[in-house]
Amino acid sequence: METAARPNRLQAIILGLQHVLAMYSGGILVPLLIGAALHFNAQQMAYLISADIFMTGVGTLLQLKATRLTGIAMPVVLGSAIQSVTPLVNIGSTIGIGAMYGATISAGIFVFLIAGLFAKLREYFPPVVTGSLITVIGFSLIPVGVSKIGGGDALAKGFGDTSSLLIALVTMLVIVGIAVFAKGFMKSISILLGIIVGTLFAGALGKVSLAPVAAASWFHLPTPFFLGTPTFHTSAIITMIIIALTSMIESTGVYFALADLTGRKLTNHDMANGYRAEGLAVILSGIFNTFPYSTFSQNVGVVRLSGVRSKQPIYYAAGILLLIGLLPKFGALATIIPDPVLGGAMLILFGTIGVQGTTIMRNVDFGQERNLMIAAIAIGAGIGITVYPQLFQQMPTLVKLVIENAVVVTSVLAVLLNIVLPGRQKGVE
Repeated sequence: METAARPNRLQAIILGLQHVLAMYSGGILVPLLIGAALHFNAQQMAYLISADIFMTGVGTLLQLKATRLTGIAMPVVLGSAIQSVTPLVNIGSTIGIGAMYGATISAGIFVFLIAGLFAKLREYFPPVVTGSLITVIGFSLIPVGVSKIGGGDALAKGFGDTSSLLIALVTMLVIVGIAVFAKGFMKSISILLGIIVGTLFAGALGKVSLAPVAAASWFHLPTPFFLGTPTFHTSAIITMIIIALTSMIESTGVYFALADLTGRKLTNHDMANGYRAEGLAVILSGIFNTFPYSTFSQNVGVVRLSGVRSKQPIYYAAGILLLIGLLPKFGALATIIPDPVLGGAMLILFGTIGVQGTTIMRNVDFGQERNLMIAAIAIGAGIGITVYPQLFQQMPTLVKLVIENAVVVTSVLAVLLNIVLPGRQKGVE
């Protein structure tokens, strides 16, 4: 696949756009959910989404370029961490909006400072652990895609109506058809083409509205402390530090997944640089009044499906995000994509991530009962928590915030079992 391996500038821009569309829905979901829960007005919401997308571009650039202290230099895309929604809403509604941003800045500083120490824990992530983690990262997100296929709101009267299912099916058929039968560059942009065709088909059915584009402003500049001046409260800071740790665990899985795809051997220094870049992005998100960032796993699926392992398209993706953040009308264009279209694409993307996790475990000796038990329990628990997060509803809120995260549950169980069961394996040094 010659053109996919070394894309020219135009191809790289198109591939970058594909990355943006893959993450955009998840990228704006966090500010939408938090803003709605805290009753932000229209002006605040407009700022929130634009600034969030702009800072996503900044954070992605921090990861792409390796310096002495920051940047893992792999095709990583950052976006708002979904696990931060509930704790930030709780903090904002009880202590105040300023406390959200003070806690976010503090959590970012914490991540930056412990990055070197956390990177040394990589010996506790052998293939049976990382494979289990990546499998759950992918498969635990599939319900999100399925929900989108039905229309996004499972409680809505029209959820799962025939038109939604048909739109999702058309999107998936286009993606699969291009991925299987096309060659070269066309094959590498199967997700983008599927989303475009699916949206056009939905438009023909009257399911696309251009009202968000008409209502959006032309220009918006991110401003420090636009929504509130940070205040610092111990309980809020501790909460967000715990959430930051869960993001670091998830990022670890994404780093290993990308390393597996690109054939790169990650060092402790590489890992620490990645964590520090993430920490710096979180600090900036607090300063510019957006929300904590972590690596986006759906973009791993894009890398795998496109066959393009280089960072060049991600640089363009970051540039597009910066542009969208400054020009809300362009950002609004991506919001008109119907949920069933996104759901069809997400189902394929998340499925490929899950399958990649299983391929990482292809060299694991499952003849050893310890390896079988680690994978079975860690993956089973992660998928189980995804389906029934209310299992821990009787737990204290702080504990619940952490263990309702399937990725955290899988990571903790896999690492602990690998430590305590006889014959412990170590990760690659």
